[in-house]
Amino acid sequence: MNTPNINREHPEYVARKAMWKQYKDLYAGGDRLRESASEYLVRRHKEPGEVYQERLNRVFYENYIGSIVDWYAATLLRREPVLLFEGNDSAAKDFYSLFSDDCDLKETNFSEFFRQRFVEALVCGSSYIVVDFPRANQPALTRAEEDASGHSRAYLVDYTADEVINWNYDETGGLEWAIVRTSCLQQSKVTDEKWEKETRWIYYDRENYQVYRKAGEGSPISLIGEGRHGLASLRRVPLFRLQVSEGLWLMNKAALLQLEHFNKSNALSWALTMSLFATPVVYSDREWNQIVGESYYIQLGPGDRFGWTEPEGKVYQIAADNLVRLKDEIYRVCYLLAHAGTASSGDLRISGLSKQRDFSITQEVLRAYGDAVKDVMKQVLRAIGAARQDGVTIEVSGLDEFDIDDFSNELDDARKLLDLGIGSVTLRKQVFKKLAIKYLCDARQEIKNQVAGEIDRMNYPV
Repeated sequence: MNTPNINREHPEYVARKAMWKQYKDLYAGGDRLRESASEYLVRRHKEPGEVYQERLNRVFYENYIGSIVDWYAATLLRREPVLLFEGNDSAAKDFYSLFSDDCDLKETNFSEFFRQRFVEALVCGSSYIVVDFPRANQPALTRAEEDASGHSRAYLVDYTADEVINWNYDETGGLEWAIVRTSCLQQSKVTDEKWEKETRWIYYDRENYQVYRKAGEGSPISLIGEGRHGLASLRRVPLFRLQVSEGLWLMNKAALLQLEHFNKSNALSWALTMSLFATPVVYSDREWNQIVGESYYIQLGPGDRFGWTEPEGKVYQIAADNLVRLKDEIYRVCYLLAHAGTASSGDLRISGLSKQRDFSITQEVLRAYGDAVKDVMKQVLRAIGAARQDGVTIEVSGLDEFDIDDFSNELDDARKLLDLGIGSVTLRKQVFKKLAIKYLCDARQEIKNQVAGEIDRMNYPV
């Protein structure tokens, strides 16, 4: 990769980067959205600048979509995924026990790491994970030497959608190369008063990586590191993408509704606030220069008339009803209409069976999310296993239970299956392992591996 090309942006990236900023602002809300409020609060036709600025200072945001995204992430990963490592390689199992508790060298467990990536995918449509290994100055002679030096300690690095700036796929759809760009403020010494923006680019292809750096605005881009990455032996780019379909991209479905709600709620709030401060009206033909009321007054001649135009009815009530409809629509397009909590979304005094039926669509959406997350988890874990040449087979299951009664139902289903008398010891062991590990979803991976191993060693009657 040539230095002049390292900062080139993919056309799709250029088309979407403004959208990603907007979606992140809408998800975060709070001060982040307030700082960019002028980008989202529509200025009225011929509105005076000082009035618009006053409206900006009073802006507020009812963040429905942020709460919806967090609800999906919390519900999907309420129970941790089931990680199964089958095989006799005890050293590999010990590694995955450590890896599941700290997968990014920042003490983030595997489930929490993917929860954060899932939130990013719901907001921006996709998120990225890089599989990396510690840099080795010289190749290890044996696997034991590699493990002892820590060079086989794989870990994950997360990147957002707007940090992967360029890429290319081959004719089969496989990633040929990609460029990741990150920026942060750096202070070379603690005594320095000046902060500089440092930008780094990492280029990955199927075997090699290159790291470029630019410190400060006037500095050139320089190559500071290169070599073979951890998945070079597999001839694959170590970048994995967690992506949701257009229909399941929640922020993309609700962003325009959330912006419409934001503008109308602020307009209604401004109108109600202004109506609290009555504007004096002076009926006189002579010059008037006295201070009247808070800050404004209207002077009319004795025969003049003044009024407002509005649709038939009360415009404030129409606006308030429209805000309720917009809120319900945000929940509806996110498959959570039953959670809107208003009379317009249906009678709230409904039976438990009706609530269960309403929630069935949401459960199907959650299962689709679970399948997408599990697929990327398997890709990441199997790539690590292949790069480390571990003697284990890796499976990921779970992320399909979203009700407190689900586990008891699964126990009943398992009991009925075993009562059929199918003459398979393997089936019996697999059922027991699945149930045990799901029940121990919050336990350390080391304990789960130990329980699975003990079940494998048990002699069950056929």
